[in-house]
Amino acid sequence: KYLVMPASTPTSTDSLRAIIAAAKFRDETELVEQLLERPPYDAETASRIEDHGAAIVARARDDKDNRPLLDTFLTQYGLSNKEGIALMCLAESLLRIPDQRTAELLIADKIKFADWASHAGKAGSLLVNTSTWALMLGSKLVDVDREFSANPAEWLHQLTTRLTEPVIETAMRAAMRILGREFVLGTTIEKALNNSVDGRPYSYDMLGEAARDAATAQRYFEAYGHAIEHIGGAAKHEGPSRSSISIKLSALHPRYEPAQQGRIMTELLPVVKRLCRAANERGLALTIDAEEADRLALSLDIFEALARDPELAEFSGLGLVVQAYGKRALPVLDWLVALGRETDRRFPVRLVKGAYWDTEIKQSQVHGYPSFPVFTRKASTDVSYLQCAEKILRYPEVLYGQFATHNAHTVAAVIEMAAGAEFEFQRLFGMGELLYAAAQDEYSTFPPIRTYAPVGSHDDLLAYLVRRLLENGANSSFVNRFLDEQLTPRELVRDPLTVVR
Repeated sequence: KYLVMPASTPTSTDSLRAIIAAAKFRDETELVEQLLERPPYDAETASRIEDHGAAIVARARDDKDNRPLLDTFLTQYGLSNKEGIALMCLAESLLRIPDQRTAELLIADKIKFADWASHAGKAGSLLVNTSTWALMLGSKLVDVDREFSANPAEWLHQLTTRLTEPVIETAMRAAMRILGREFVLGTTIEKALNNSVDGRPYSYDMLGEAARDAATAQRYFEAYGHAIEHIGGAAKHEGPSRSSISIKLSALHPRYEPAQQGRIMTELLPVVKRLCRAANERGLALTIDAEEADRLALSLDIFEALARDPELAEFSGLGLVVQAYGKRALPVLDWLVALGRETDRRFPVRLVKGAYWDTEIKQSQVHGYPSFPVFTRKASTDVSYLQCAEKILRYPEVLYGQFATHNAHTVAAVIEMAAGAEFEFQRLFGMGELLYAAAQDEYSTFPPIRTYAPVGSHDDLLAYLVRRLLENGANSSFVNRFLDEQLTPRELVRDPLTVVR
């Protein structure tokens, strides 16, 4: 069984891989109890973190003129009311509906019972208010449609059906695109670079889901190569704050799955190596993005092969994303420390909470797994994140911390634990501006903030947007509760270790 490692990390990467494999389905309660036995900071520090976190929230709430669109949207339509749930279900479902008529029926069903009028004019954003009024109108038209269904004037029913539901669907899809544009830096890398702000570090992410065929994988490879060429030409930074690109391994091979491990190492590894060499030649960092839990071992195989490749020995920008909601997050960091020492490298590590929670739960149930590979409680993930952050900061010679968060307590905790160590924060484009502006006002010195910048067409945008809405619309999400003034700043930044205890 995996035990929380002491300060002296085991030296064998092979033994650590065995520990990682064994930790996939650890008992959650047992694991969390173990995490709490060695907290990342003491009670006095915990109190200080809460003080700073509450101050950040209070500062942000006072800045009512600069609230970003997502904050305004979630204030009205989080997952705490049936209107928000209807919108989230609608957006998520539209991704998979293949025919027009079913989409029309779904939209009519989702919007007809919601109380849109209670949200009318309440948001501080013209876009959100306009969307609300459109939904009110749409629901009324659907009601009229249904009233006429019992009316002898059947022609009016048919006319209303033809003129309302398709119009509503078109309007909903357009609204999603408009909302999505707030969170995508550009539809092409050229536009994204043109929209980038000089002097700020970015991590560019070419939007796209897993490839289902070789042609799609080739298209993604060419998109990554094209992006690296253009980002490199515009890069102005060196060292840890250099520009970077994130790549998704499942987008580069149509069979990125454990059963195809042999093919992956033979066919995919050379492709990723070519991208790494191109990034190195242009002075960029390259981060291998996170995948679902069943693919973690494959990702580590690819990453290790790249780290040990003598042709990439001079490439100092090879980085990895670690998801704190995974039960294997801490042993993965131990493995990275050992690998860094063996290869004389320093790895950039982007620490995130995790983006595939619903998928992990569903997959585990479908496959009949003995447990879940992720924590099932939000507070447990928060504890894991803090433990992972402390471990990254403990080994600055081999790990460069890139802490992706929109949580005021997490920001304050990382700053407190860092004690002068070199690291950076990361935020999603279109999110977190208010939080980080308030945090910078709270501290006399502040680390760099890198913007994670999605780039892609409207077709790729919707899937990304839905993940962000579901992720941040959840009742337990800090982003959703951030501007809820019924919660005091102190309640919002309660120490997760205290909550879990």
